[in-house]
Amino acid sequence: MSLTDIVIPQPGDLRGGELTGVLGVPDGPGPFTPLVVVHELFGIDDAMRDHLERLRGMGYLVLMPNLFSRGGARRCLVATFRALRSGTGAAFDDIEAARSLLLERDDTTDRAGVIGFCMGGGFALLLAGSGGYGAASVNYGMLPADLDDALDGACPVVGTFGARDLSLRGAAEKLETALAARGIEHDVVEYPEAGHAFLNAVPNGTRLARIAMGPMLRLGYQPDEAADAWRRIDEFFDRTLA
Repeated sequence: MSLTDIVIPQPGDLRGGELTGVLGVPDGPGPFTPLVVVHELFGIDDAMRDHLERLRGMGYLVLMPNLFSRGGARRCLVATFRALRSGTGAAFDDIEAARSLLLERDDTTDRAGVIGFCMGGGFALLLAGSGGYGAASVNYGMLPADLDDALDGACPVVGTFGARDLSLRGAAEKLETALAARGIEHDVVEYPEAGHAFLNAVPNGTRLARIAMGPMLRLGYQPDEAADAWRRIDEFFDRTLA
């Protein structure tokens, strides 16, 4: 796999410690469309690296910042979810540092996209309205309590959900309705036979965690639905970021 672990510069950062990430550069001369990729709650694991390699192979220059760089998942998870719920905090600073690094490169175009999974999907949805992205891909991400405010001025959004994921029951319909009401370009699909994290061809998290979350999330890779979702995401980004 052609992925590289890097340090992401953060000028003026006073929190201490390095922000790390994983970079994937496509083959060829470029320029390439840059994508910030936001990981699931288990951090940057084999499943997330698999997503990075897939996106890199599709021709995107990808960077996934490690939101748990300064202390690991156990220490940072609470603060990261607090940032997700409030819409502000260190996690957003880390994601912005990744976006800035991508746009500073000579081999990227000037319109970045953001794509996130699970927890990262929630971040991607909030970032859609930040003004810094040309398009956002939200994959089984939680919706903010203030969805209406979050979508004001949002960029185009492609959303992917699984109907068997009981933790996000009704989320796809609610997001579709809100985007349509604001005239925001979108493509939202809920797959009837899919659950949470159905894009993950590589299992992630501990076996105990998967067993504990199974009844609610209905975890499990769905190859046909995943193939269709990746096709939709690629076509949406090609249309909105080109």
